[in-house]
Amino acid sequence: MNFKYSVVGIIGLSILLIGCGGVPEASSENCSGRGMETALTAFKNDEAARQAFIDSCDAMKKGK
Repeated sequence: MNFKYSVVGIIGLSILLIGCGGVPEASSENCSGRGMETALTAFKNDEAARQAFIDSCDAMKKGK
């Protein structure tokens, strides 16, 4: 019975983690320091989206 719950838990966790691989949004965490480096690696094959992300970070900084 315990094995059955373990399998269900592993499947649920896998689905949750697979869903976390989205495109990063411009936020205070993603637009500074290590967060910026990590976010920009998600755009390594799409230069237009990368530039749009950088522009939205710049606009957010100017808006403060």
